[in-house]
Amino acid sequence: MTVQDRHPDGWKPMRIDGFMALIGPLLRATGPEGRDTYGLQTHDGHKNAIGLVHGGVLTSLLDQVLAITAWNAADRQPTVTVQMDTRFLGAARAGDFLETRATIRHGTRSLIFVDAEVTSGSEPIASASAILKISTKAGQKT
Repeated sequence: MTVQDRHPDGWKPMRIDGFMALIGPLLRATGPEGRDTYGLQTHDGHKNAIGLVHGGVLTSLLDQVLAITAWNAADRQPTVTVQMDTRFLGAARAGDFLETRATIRHGTRSLIFVDAEVTSGSEPIASASAILKISTKAGQKT
């Protein structure tokens, strides 16, 4: 078992191909109220030059969770991020388990506004606000 294969009880790996598969696996747990929380078990491959979890890992995790949340809110229609504002609030170290939660702030016929946060234990690590567009053409080759 590699470090990427380990995850806390109650967390299940999600099958996500592409870039996120290189960072993950992305894990999901559903709370008693039915709200999903997403997790990432960090390791040495997630570190930057000063030994902290790289900001690109954090923004990729946030973007993926924002997109999943918007996708679910859009009845599983494809969504694409058109804007994401990220705030780094703390630092995570390799080996930390990161939890991410997202909340729909507002939705229109074509746009979904979503907020998300990353924590390690009770410590805030990063947060983001994003606008995602519902797109029937996402993923199609031109």
